[in-house]
Amino acid sequence: MSEGRALMTEREREILSGEADVKDNYRYKVESQVRSRITKRLEADVEVLSEHYPEMFQSLQGLICEDSE
Repeated sequence: MSEGRALMTEREREILSGEADVKDNYRYKVESQVRSRITKRLEADVEVLSEHYPEMFQSLQGLICEDSE
């Protein structure tokens, strides 16, 4: 059984990685949906984690910032 999604569904990962053969219009739609999650929803999730679950926030921050160092 699947654990669910984090930011993207398995199908969205397939589409955005180029593994799935879909029409350009559909790929653009998926890109837009993921972009919307990042810009609109992720910020609220991060705020809750940083305020109420600092260990989870630090874990998330470590994953995101790992490649930028």
